[in-house]
Amino acid sequence: MRPARRASAWRDSLIAFILRFAGVWRFLLSGSALVSQSLTRSALYLRGAFERSVYMLKVQLSVLALAGMSLVSTSRAATIVEDFSSDPSQHGWQMFGDTNLFQWDSTNHWLAVTWDSAQPNSYFYLPLSGYLTRYDDFSIAFDLRLQDIASNVETNKTGPVQLGIGFQRYTVATNAGFLRPFGMYGMVSDIAEFDYYPHGFYDYGDGQVYDSPPHVVPSFVSSQDSSSPSNLNPDYVLELPTNQVMHVTMAYNGDTQTAAITVTTNGVPVGSLPDLVLNSTNNSNFITSDDYTVDMFSITSYTSIGDDYDSLLAHGVVANLHIDLPPPAQNLTGAFSNGVWQVQFSDRTNWVYTLERTSGFGSWSDASDPAAGNGTTLVLQDTNSPPGHAYYRVRANRP
Repeated sequence: MRPARRASAWRDSLIAFILRFAGVWRFLLSGSALVSQSLTRSALYLRGAFERSVYMLKVQLSVLALAGMSLVSTSRAATIVEDFSSDPSQHGWQMFGDTNLFQWDSTNHWLAVTWDSAQPNSYFYLPLSGYLTRYDDFSIAFDLRLQDIASNVETNKTGPVQLGIGFQRYTVATNAGFLRPFGMYGMVSDIAEFDYYPHGFYDYGDGQVYDSPPHVVPSFVSSQDSSSPSNLNPDYVLELPTNQVMHVTMAYNGDTQTAAITVTTNGVPVGSLPDLVLNSTNNSNFITSDDYTVDMFSITSYTSIGDDYDSLLAHGVVANLHIDLPPPAQNLTGAFSNGVWQVQFSDRTNWVYTLERTSGFGSWSDASDPAAGNGTTLVLQDTNSPPGHAYYRVRANRP
C-alpha cells in the first residue's frame, strides 16, 4: 500500500506564472521544482506550479516549446488520496459528534464506520480550506463494504435514514438544528454527496403501508433549500449488496451541471443509474439562483433525533478514498500573436480571470481587463507590454 498523501483543494484564487524573456517562455516555479529537465536547442522542457492565495498547491505542468511554436501545457487536478495505511488524523482528518462511530484500522488499512441514527450527527471529515459550488467539477471514488444495514431499528421509525459520503458546509452541518433524513428538507442546506437509503416502509395508521425501496442517489441541496433529485422513484432504486467490496464513484461536471454515480463489484456494475442534471426541470428542484457552498468532505452518520419516522443502523468499512478537484484554469498555453503576448486556457464559469505582469516581482499590475469565464476557452492579451522582459501570471477569482 502506498503512503497516504494529501493535496487540499484550491478555492478562493489561483495564480499561474509565466515568464516571457527574449522570445523564451517559462513557467516560473513557486517552491520546490516539480519537474527538472535539461534545455536543448530544439526543445525547452519547462516546469510550473499553481499558487493560491489561501494556501499552496503544487500542480505539475509539463510544457514543450519548439522553435516557432506556441507553448502547450497540461495540468493535473488537485487530488486528495487517503488509503488509511497511516493515521488519517496526521493528514488533517477530524471527527465531530460521536467519535466512537469511526475507528481507523491500522492493520487492514480502512476506516470502520457505524452509521447509527440514534446518535447525534457525526462526521469523519476533512476540511477543504476553501469551498466548492455548483459550478465546480469534482469526482470522488472509494471502496465500501457494508456488513449490515437496516432501517426500522428504533421504535416506530420504519423509514430509512440515508448513509452519506460527500461534501458539506461545516457551519451548517454542525448546527444543532441540522436534520438530514429524507423528508426533512427545510432543515438542511449546502450538500453534494453520495447517499444510500436501505429498504424501509411507512405506516401512518390509515390502513395502508407505503413501501420505501432502497435507493442510491447523487444528492444535492442548495443554500436556498432546493433539493435534487426531486424524486427518487423509480430511477434511483438500487439495493447494494452486503459483505462485498464495492467501488463507488461519483463525478460531477460544473459546466453541464451533471452528476453520475457508478457502483461496481469486481469491475461488474451493480446496477444502472441515470445521470442527475441540476439545471434540468426533469428531476431537479434547482433553479438558476440556487447554489451551494461546501467546504468539507465527510463520511457521515446522520441522526434521527427529532425525526419520528426514520432510522438507520449499519456497519461497514470505507477504504481507498480518492477525490479529484480540477483547477479553474486548465490546458494553459502562452505565445505571441501578431506581436502581442497572450495566454489561452480552458476556463470555468463562476470565475473571473485577469492577466497580470511584473518586470521584477516588486509589484504586479493588471495586463488585461478582468474576463468572466464561460466554460469554454479564454484568451487574455497584454496589448501594452513594456520593452525588454516581463513576467506574467493569470489570476482567477470568485466573482
